Amino acid sequence: MPDARMHADEIEIDAPLVRRLIATQFPRWAELPVAEVRSAGTDNAMYRLGDDLAVRLPRQPGAAHQVEKEQRWLPRLAPLLPLDVPVPLGRGVPGEGYPLPWSVFRWLEGENVFDEPLADPRHAAVELGRFVTALRRADADGAPPSFRGGPLSSRDGDVRAALGELAADGTVDTEAAAEAWEAALRLPRWEGPPVWVHGDLLPGNLLARRGRLSAVIDFGGTGIGDPACDTMPAWTLLTAETRKVFREAADVDDATWGRGRGWALCFGLVALPYYRVTHPALAAVARRAIEEVLADHRGAA
Repeated sequence: MPDARMHADEIEIDAPLVRRLIATQFPRWAELPVAEVRSAGTDNAMYRLGDDLAVRLPRQPGAAHQVEKEQRWLPRLAPLLPLDVPVPLGRGVPGEGYPLPWSVFRWLEGENVFDEPLADPRHAAVELGRFVTALRRADADGAPPSFRGGPLSSRDGDVRAALGELAADGTVDTEAAAEAWEAALRLPRWEGPPVWVHGDLLPGNLLARRGRLSAVIDFGGTGIGDPACDTMPAWTLLTAETRKVFREAADVDDATWGRGRGWALCFGLVALPYYRVTHPALAAVARRAIEEVLADHRGAA
């Protein structure tokens, strides 16, 4: 997990700060021990509070809006979903020198699948497919847009910039990547009503217990839009064989599947140069996403 700052505007967060925040705002938990959790996430710092609680604090101002969204919507979505998700138990406010809102959640047991590889990928493929299907069917009235819920074309500038950067160091076949990206851009846009998506189903946001998928965390990017982005695990996590199992369980059409492949490529191309120094594990996922998408694209051509 990352040791260096990942963003220029990160806020200094440590265990003593968390203890002060808890003591002043949630005195009933003030005697519980606080321990840093080496999180795979990039937007939030995580601390365990006693045995049953977790404190989640945005690392940068741009992530602060996630707190209100998770506090409002996770209690409504959790009962509808087939995997465990975080349940907020407390809402913190700025204080003790920390300038942003923050949350206390119920602790979820398990290791993220960066650190605990899945022993049963087929089970994970089915469960993930069922999860995105259940989320897609939830009532979306009044829900906010997801940061990955819009059209792929909204990320074209970011992808072109990343292709230029990666071409300079020769680490990626950028000609093949550009061809696969342009093919994704040509696909029909989502024409259905906006539906709920998680938006960030990367390995670091999936928990496993004893090698089996058990929970989905980090709903900071959740919202409504095109469901294509929630097929990204097909290329960031799964194999060619289990990819088919996931697609069947997720029940998506060809165009949605193709746009999802485009989202996985977009993630890989943009994240690889951004995180390769500050978050090597996430950069490795990004590289895998690029390789899997390009292999898939060649097979479909």
